Amino acid sequence: MNTSSLANIFQSASEVPTQEIVKEEIVIRKEATPDNLVYRMVSFASYLYQLNIQAHLLHFNVECSNFFAVHEFLGEQYAQHVADFDTLAELVRSMDYLMPMCQCGLFDAFKKFPSVKSYDAREGLTLYTKNLEAGAMMAKDLVESAKETGAPDVENYAAEVCGKLFKGAWMLKATLRGSM
Repeated sequence: MNTSSLANIFQSASEVPTQEIVKEEIVIRKEATPDNLVYRMVSFASYLYQLNIQAHLLHFNVECSNFFAVHEFLGEQYAQHVADFDTLAELVRSMDYLMPMCQCGLFDAFKKFPSVKSYDAREGLTLYTKNLEAGAMMAKDLVESAKETGAPDVENYAAEVCGKLFKGAWMLKATLRGSM
């Protein structure tokens, strides 16, 4: 879906009452198309944004023996996640596509983000570590989609984010293996 088709959707949406607006269903196929690439980019951007929120809340709430180091690390992580989200969203816009306009739309782009359900430091950091690794695997998939579509800028950036996510997971695993 490019901006011209989005403009048509927005135009027709403005002509009907709000409750009659139907969201367009997007179907991803294996085809290497700009639409499919952008859909994956928006989904990954949503994931990064949700990682940002998770790291930020852990940053405030984690209580452990090495609090200062974990607190500082998580602060760096959430800042990096939001910076990566911003750059990825700018890449979407540079391709003349739109990002979701609100938080609900953004979260709908990746609905199954695993949430921390405990204030236990080890549990929360373990889940966050798994989420970092899952995000890195999403980045690898995005690299392949970008390569097939002929988008080297997206390919390079996704590879960079992949490395950052795996590095963060490694650092947390090393911390969790020690005493908390």
